[in-house]
Amino acid sequence: MPVLWLFLVVLALTGSGFFIGRQRALASAKGDSRNLHSRLPYYGTHAAISVIVPSLLVMAIWLFVQPLVVSSAAEAVLPQALLTADASAGLLMAEVHRVGAELVDQGVTGPLAALVPAGTTAELIPAIELYVANTHTGHLWMSIAVILVALVMGGLALRPINAEFRARNTVERTIMALLIAAASLAILTTVGIVLSMLFETINFFGLHSWTDFFFGTTWAPNFRGDSDLSILPLLWGTLYISLIALIVAVPTGLFAAVYLSEYAGPKTRAFAKPLLEILAGIPTIVYGLFALLTVGPMLTTLFSAGGLLGVDWMKGATSVLTAGVVMGIMLIPFVSSLSDDIINAVPQSMRDGSLGLGATHSETIRQVVIPAALPGIVGAILLAASRAIGETMIVVMGAGALAKFSLNPLESMTTITTRIVSQLTGDGDFSSPETLVAFALGLSLFVLTLGLNVLALFIVRKYREQYE
Repeated sequence: MPVLWLFLVVLALTGSGFFIGRQRALASAKGDSRNLHSRLPYYGTHAAISVIVPSLLVMAIWLFVQPLVVSSAAEAVLPQALLTADASAGLLMAEVHRVGAELVDQGVTGPLAALVPAGTTAELIPAIELYVANTHTGHLWMSIAVILVALVMGGLALRPINAEFRARNTVERTIMALLIAAASLAILTTVGIVLSMLFETINFFGLHSWTDFFFGTTWAPNFRGDSDLSILPLLWGTLYISLIALIVAVPTGLFAAVYLSEYAGPKTRAFAKPLLEILAGIPTIVYGLFALLTVGPMLTTLFSAGGLLGVDWMKGATSVLTAGVVMGIMLIPFVSSLSDDIINAVPQSMRDGSLGLGATHSETIRQVVIPAALPGIVGAILLAASRAIGETMIVVMGAGALAKFSLNPLESMTTITTRIVSQLTGDGDFSSPETLVAFALGLSLFVLTLGLNVLALFIVRKYREQYE
């Protein structure tokens, strides 16, 4: 049974449990809901939760475990002759997954020799057949298990329902447990991400010198075993581009926030603020295209040979300045929205007191409002900085791919995020330092952005109470 159909069956059983629970409670109260301990909907909700939560949990676990088991079984029958050639097990299994998934989606069963797409390696057909057969079998048993769990748990939930059953207390405890589980899942996911990067980083430092990574000055991966993999050139490019982005975003965003909060009328604010925040909803790939097709050529016409200024400072459309300017435009709504909220949180009594002492409106903003909101504004700037450091698509399309130290903003450079993408794309071997270095870079970037976020929260929380 397809997963969507199974999900719809579970929803139908959930709805049935809800109505049966209601009717059972009402029947036990002889048709008068006033004789019930809890309100009538709680009894149906108790039955519905007992049906849908365990069944969806079983479905989720099954969908997570089944691909691992199926892939392991298919990999076990791969021809040894292919494994000793240039193709690795990972590459062969990628083809098995691709072809097998297509056949499973088409509902194909039985012998597959005549149904396998042209161009598929003939020696992989047994592994593909096993993959498809096990996937169909797994889906069948998953459907049986999920429906059985739904029926059993629904029946167990209906048994205690009567007029004295404390349905409201049970439902509230169950919902509390679900909320705690959701919060724990988010925390565990974060811990899992960090640990996965940490273990791979340890493997990387087992193959490559940590002193070269942290203190070297060259980034030159070559997959020959003698690569120079230093983070410093990438870190320089990351911080340089982020600095230019903040130089663009902070004044513009802060001035926009001051205007919207202190000068703009209600109608202007209601129109301008949502229009400004639209910038935050534009996909970063669109910003990357804007950098590549508009900002880069525009800067080239100014600073390249034969340009408007008659100088030869820029060799191509990709540069630090191109990526920094476009990234700064992207960060404007982050700075303006957070700063606007922080400025509006300054008590009106402080403005009134300043105006009552004879200060003008602009003097009140400069000498009272901005100093009072400064900790929050600094926090907003640091959050924007962490957003800039983690940006990828704008840098990939606007900054180039050269890892080097330079103060010239018109030259191409690269960042940590772009190198992570580069090292993990393609057919890289996950046992080589040239691929594992991506995890070391990712962990370093995580520590950097986490430090900025913690600093921003510390500043906001430490000084915010002075004005509450």
